[in-house]
Amino acid sequence: MAVSIILFIIIFCVIVVSHEFGHFLLAKKNGIRVVEFFIGMGPSLFSFTKGDTKYSLKLLPIGGACIFEGEDGLEKEKGELSEGAFPNAPVWARIATVFAGPLFNFITAYLMAVIIVWACGVVLPVVQNVTDGGAAQAAGLQEGDIICEMNGKKIHIQDQVSFYSMTNRGETFDIVYLRGGEKQRVTLQPTYSEEEGRYYIGIAGGEFLDCSIPQTFQYAFYAMEYSVQSTFKTLSMLVKGQLSRNDVSGPVGIVKIVDETYDVAKDYGASSVILSMINIALILSVNLGIINLLPLPALDGGRLVFLLIEAIRGKPIPPEKEGMVHLGGMMALMVLMVLVLFNDITKFF
Repeated sequence: MAVSIILFIIIFCVIVVSHEFGHFLLAKKNGIRVVEFFIGMGPSLFSFTKGDTKYSLKLLPIGGACIFEGEDGLEKEKGELSEGAFPNAPVWARIATVFAGPLFNFITAYLMAVIIVWACGVVLPVVQNVTDGGAAQAAGLQEGDIICEMNGKKIHIQDQVSFYSMTNRGETFDIVYLRGGEKQRVTLQPTYSEEEGRYYIGIAGGEFLDCSIPQTFQYAFYAMEYSVQSTFKTLSMLVKGQLSRNDVSGPVGIVKIVDETYDVAKDYGASSVILSMINIALILSVNLGIINLLPLPALDGGRLVFLLIEAIRGKPIPPEKEGMVHLGGMMALMVLMVLVLFNDITKFF
């Protein structure tokens, strides 16, 4: 478990640093003063100051921040801000600075996907086996068919087919596939397995592709795209009540996942461990980027909403009102973090 905790901390630092570095880089580019750049939460383990920015590493690996001068806007009312303060920057510079955090998470995820695809190749959505009596056989699918679309969504890798099948709740699939160089379309009704408690479309397999250099960059994008799609699908299912609290994990749950993955991968050598951890980091980086873009108070998405309103109406919302909204959001976020932590503890221990 000690090794898994160390691996989790490394993964956490990579994705949080990439996120906050996005904010930091665009802030510096736009002349916005960064007061503090820190990783973690709670008391500082160590810190140093370079230029006009303090850099800190804090005790608890559950977050981080890039703090801009006057970020909450309240000091502006008191006339205490310098020229480089956040509220004094042009609104589109502030929008770019806030958006850069999630953007860098997606860039980081893509680079990780490049490493994974280069090292492991990809599995293409080619039907290798059709289950006797299954939905796919009834619809006329055959071995060798290449799945191109499912319900209007482009399919590039086998993981997409597996995920959409696994998360299906009985809805029909409108499938476009390639056979003999010609596209064909079929409507498929998944069958329910009482034993497994889920729906199946009745196909399996996939065809391995050892990617060339151009294909590596192409399929790395598809791999990251799949991670984005699966994250949105999971969030949608969570909102609709199709997932339970046991399907949600916080830091403790992620450590458990890292530990289980490490136990499996270590038997295949150090390269397998490294690639498995990179894959987890890819998923978490995409998750962090998407969640931060949600239009909720205290998140980057919530701040972007206020900035876009300012850009449209030509003047900012009063800082005390925006500050109260973000404060409420931060309190709600802290409560949610405590609940998720408690859920992790009860679920795994």
